Amino acid sequence: MTITYDPRHAKYVNEADVRNEMTRVFDVCDDCRRCVDLCTSFPTMFAAIDRHVDHDAGRMTPSQQDQVVDGCFQCKLCYLNCPYTPADHDLAIDFPRLMLRAVAMRHATGQVGIRARITDNVLGHTDLIGKVASRSAPVANKVVAAAPGSPVRKALQLTTGVSSERLLPPYARQRFTTWFKRRPRVRIAKRQGRVAVFPTCVVEYQQPSIGHDLVKVYERNGIECSLVDGARCCGAPLLHIGDVEQFTKVAAKNLGAMASAVRRGKDIVVPQPTCSYVLKQDYTYYVGGADAELVAAHTYDAAEYLMKVHKGAGTSLDIDFTGQVPATVTYHAPCHLRAQNVGLKSRDLLKLTGAKVTLVQQCSGIDGTWGFRAENAPISLAIAGKLGELVRRADGNAVAGDCHLANIAIAEQTDEEPVHPLQLIARAYGISEEVVRR
Repeated sequence: MTITYDPRHAKYVNEADVRNEMTRVFDVCDDCRRCVDLCTSFPTMFAAIDRHVDHDAGRMTPSQQDQVVDGCFQCKLCYLNCPYTPADHDLAIDFPRLMLRAVAMRHATGQVGIRARITDNVLGHTDLIGKVASRSAPVANKVVAAAPGSPVRKALQLTTGVSSERLLPPYARQRFTTWFKRRPRVRIAKRQGRVAVFPTCVVEYQQPSIGHDLVKVYERNGIECSLVDGARCCGAPLLHIGDVEQFTKVAAKNLGAMASAVRRGKDIVVPQPTCSYVLKQDYTYYVGGADAELVAAHTYDAAEYLMKVHKGAGTSLDIDFTGQVPATVTYHAPCHLRAQNVGLKSRDLLKLTGAKVTLVQQCSGIDGTWGFRAENAPISLAIAGKLGELVRRADGNAVAGDCHLANIAIAEQTDEEPVHPLQLIARAYGISEEVVRR
């Protein structure tokens, strides 16, 4: 058994070694049980262990172990709760990364079925799908924006493995980077920062309005914006399906572009928390080196950077909100933002407008692309249902959340239309929303 989360280790995808390591970790988890209510992985694990009087995790079959792996949607919350993490204990347990190792092992050893590989190809290549869909948005949107459960969506599920029951985000005709390059130049009188925006696939292809408002809010506060030239999808979908080789290639290319921007005096700003987590955490694990460390140290979530300016020495945020400010806001804190341990910066930013903010921290069950797979939809929808109920109880005049995919899950479960926190800030400044053609 080898305790490693390093994909370059010789035994990283050795099946016997991975399964022995899972046995070790599952034994520790069984004694602790602190994470029993976070996801289905832990109840599944404990149920299998409880069948035996001696509670020996070594009695679990490979199939039972795989059920635990399949239930993990990489929310990272167990890592935050775990008392045995590598930095804090000799047991060195990182459950989410062990699950990623197990997925990578199954991918490397050919244990992924044909249907799963088809779904992997659809969900794992977001840049390619995004480019094609945005160019043919009216046609593509007739498919992805069709009503859940409709014949069109059932046909899509049959051919791609994407759940017919989930609400899917439509595509925009104009990509965010196209808008950015065509927009009039803005002259900044007093510069308070320089950032390179890494838009993410969601903002680039599906919800460019988040990027529009981010840039306008930043520029209003004296923050000069540019793009990360040459960057593509962060690679999270590839990592989560176990294709470590392709993920590492994508990450290395992105790191070259981002490190170059940082060395030119810019910080990297990311408007979606899954992607900012990948840049801060996964690139250092799976690629490593000086560029990865440099980029991680200079990567910020969109609201995190604004609060840095607000509380900085010699910098200040414009808090003259003369536009539309809702009296009450329900703010959903996504799992991948909480996992970054930077605090609730979006909540704090929204409070500056004078709005009363109610915090909701329930997971959405989406977590990247996991919740969109047909086989995961029943569990994911149940989790999203809990989130929807909390949002309804909060009964805010507006609902905001940093993760657009989690926002879609909220919209799916409620009558609300959540927006990114920076979009509420833009409206509070009196900045008009641009119309996005689809």
